[in-house]
Amino acid sequence: MLSPAVWAAAPSGLDKADTAWIMTATALVLFMTLPGLALFYGGLVRVRNVLSVLMQCFAICALASLLWFAVGYSLAFSGNGSVIGDLSRFGLTGMQPTDVTGTIPSLLFALYQMTFAVITPALIIGGFAERLRFSALLWFSGLWLLLVYIPVVHWIWGGGWLANLGMLDFAGGTVVHVTAGVAALVAAIVLGPRAGFQKRPMAPHNLTMTVSGAGMLWVGWFGFNGGSALAANGQAVSAMLVTHLAASAGCLAWIGAEWVRFGKPSVLGIVTGMVAGLGTITPAAGYVGPWAAIIIGLAGGLVCFGATLFVERVLRIDDSLDVFPVHGVGGMLGTLLAGIFAATGLGPLSGHGLAPDISGIGEQFGVQLLGVVTVLIYTAILTWILLKLIDAALGLRIGADEEDIGLDITEHEERGYDL
Repeated sequence: MLSPAVWAAAPSGLDKADTAWIMTATALVLFMTLPGLALFYGGLVRVRNVLSVLMQCFAICALASLLWFAVGYSLAFSGNGSVIGDLSRFGLTGMQPTDVTGTIPSLLFALYQMTFAVITPALIIGGFAERLRFSALLWFSGLWLLLVYIPVVHWIWGGGWLANLGMLDFAGGTVVHVTAGVAALVAAIVLGPRAGFQKRPMAPHNLTMTVSGAGMLWVGWFGFNGGSALAANGQAVSAMLVTHLAASAGCLAWIGAEWVRFGKPSVLGIVTGMVAGLGTITPAAGYVGPWAAIIIGLAGGLVCFGATLFVERVLRIDDSLDVFPVHGVGGMLGTLLAGIFAATGLGPLSGHGLAPDISGIGEQFGVQLLGVVTVLIYTAILTWILLKLIDAALGLRIGADEEDIGLDITEHEERGYDL
């Protein structure tokens, strides 16, 4: 998305239309976290933990924003290192309102990327919902952002080694969804399951809240994917179109699979299928056409549905809100499929010729696979180390009695509802 080759090809000088669109897209991506993701996750947990999820989303937003301002942007997008940037833009030093990146203000680009840095660690909440100490959450989220997310951003979007290999990740299939999904899985394994997992029902306490949040995510995703063109142009429009089609296909694929497997489609299923379709199209959004998007969305819905059952029922891992099977698996699948459908010469399934030059589908697929595997392994190892260190220093998990009472009372002394 942001490789030097793309910058070199972009026209220079401020464009007011591009600027207005990316300002709007920035607000849409923040809207995905607050209130979108907060409501989506908040409705999925039990009533005694609803405030804890809302609190965690707000706290991560504040913490990630300040860290991104201080060092995150600089380490991700400055310098010529293949692994990490430098601190030449510490605290956005030297960046003026008149400075331009491509055709938009450089400060706007930094702000837009800040909203991605906010939502990525917030997604991980779903892996350890209802059992992580708030103090541990703050330390983990901050350190994870610095040691996992920011290096991966530099590798793929900031001119690092994967960017130099030509890896395609238009809006964050690997940068956002693979990193968050893998981290959530590792966290679920390290913390262990919630008390009563697979022994008693742990149904969502408010699906109305979840569906409301899901609708906000769907709308916000237009800024997430469409804004990643960094311009008000045909690529942005195409990205928005394929985003919507893939989400629609993911919805129907998921409830279709539910209908066959369980006899009835569910509301929870249709919104989860939506997220699966959206996460799967994200890395390919700016490069593929409508027919390919529908195939990607259908694949995302079906594959993520199967992955959800496998993680919970076969592996017996309590990834509370299915972050890995939906975001992690969807991001990996979409990143790999981007290497196929972004190519030209596939008839109606061809890309729009908007991807960087692809010398061959096989070679590009190999680059995509290398990127996915490398990011998966790096994220898993660093996440495990961080969790173990924080557990030794502070303790990760609340006690059994506290878990029974709920995080709302034990961590925040508040209730979500006055019943």
